[in-house]
Amino acid sequence: MDRGRLAQLLAAERERFAADHPRSRELFERSKRSLVAGVPMSWMTMWAGGFPLFFEEARGARITDADGREYVDLCLGDTGAMAGHAPEAVAEVVSARARRGVTAMLPTEDAAWVGEELRRRFGLPRWQFALTATDANRWVLRMARAITARPKVLVFNYCYHGTVDETFISLDERGRPRSRHGNVGPAVDPVLTSEVVEWNDPEALERALDGGEIACVLAEPALTNIGIVLPEPGFHDALRQLTRDAGTLLLIDETHTMSAGPGGYTAAHGLEPDLLTVGKAIGGGVPVAAYGMSEELEQRLLTLPGVDLEDVGGVGGTLAGNALSLAAARATLEHVLTEEAFERMTALAERFAAGVNDVIATYSLPWHVVRLGARAEYRYRPEPPRNGGEAAAASDPELDAFMHVFLMNRGVLITPFHNMALMCPATTEADVDAHTEAFAAAAETLAA
Repeated sequence: MDRGRLAQLLAAERERFAADHPRSRELFERSKRSLVAGVPMSWMTMWAGGFPLFFEEARGARITDADGREYVDLCLGDTGAMAGHAPEAVAEVVSARARRGVTAMLPTEDAAWVGEELRRRFGLPRWQFALTATDANRWVLRMARAITARPKVLVFNYCYHGTVDETFISLDERGRPRSRHGNVGPAVDPVLTSEVVEWNDPEALERALDGGEIACVLAEPALTNIGIVLPEPGFHDALRQLTRDAGTLLLIDETHTMSAGPGGYTAAHGLEPDLLTVGKAIGGGVPVAAYGMSEELEQRLLTLPGVDLEDVGGVGGTLAGNALSLAAARATLEHVLTEEAFERMTALAERFAAGVNDVIATYSLPWHVVRLGARAEYRYRPEPPRNGGEAAAASDPELDAFMHVFLMNRGVLITPFHNMALMCPATTEADVDAHTEAFAAAAETLAA
């Protein structure tokens, strides 16, 4: 690829974006006077147009921005809006609950219903709630260390589990662990708290577990935040057996991989974790997360001497388990993210992947697309990577930026920091085809 020409194409698309979005640009300039980097949350700076879209309304699978332009939304809040934007069942319940009180630090019937539903979907019998998957993962790791009396956590290279300190560890070019590039102000070097190995490498996993220091392996069922990297046949069986043999707990994070079905990858593929976390998708846009465990672990946790789960243990938070979040989760799980909805969402993701593959073949591009249930992602290499290191090496930020702003200029949003597209219950075939058409136009432009 002619990099000089790619830079020119990207500059032209950004000029078009700026010309088409004067109100968003004006709001961004205003926001810079009071907000750090001009945005309410730092990752919002990652949109490729030079400044972020400011949105006015989001309904179903569509977003309308401050300039009145409408978009097919395949980003869906990076999974936070997997149920679609403002689903009616959730909106009605949230409105009613807000008028009856949100936070009393007391349980509601909705909490019991959601716990029962999560038990049915994921198979683990005991649950509690948080506001983010980051919190859920952080708290469960502390529990795992307390239960096992072991000091360390093991994660996979280029994993993502929110902003959990122990997970910001990666392998350098020589395969040695190090604090991950860009890690902000770690309290301690994660090399002291964590071990890291490549995904799909059971031999490396076995070696790391042999030392007897690992309290818990924290894993997504497939890597998702470095592009989708699926497990190879037999890897999950090895992961489960090796952790059991080592006396190490297995924690599965389904926050992104719930795209695999109503019970996530765990239910779809019969995984048997000791602990499970799930976040954002279950709340229909309202902040909520959950963590589940076996009855045996519950009893071990509750009977540990000297453990204070209500205060200094840090397992909680005044707003965790609040009535609004649990009402939203119940409405989402009961009425929106149903078995029928996932069947339809998965079929649309299959259509999305087929459309991308057709374009790749038409223009003989050395790219590929991978699907995980209702989620799909394309990357700029011929074959899917088998681990996080290979996926990171395939990164092409300039080409990503061109693709993202090109799609935005044609009314399609994908996740701004990688090429992920997610289907929600409101997504239509026409929405998918709008992406295919824009993706084809981008490929034609690059090939000209």
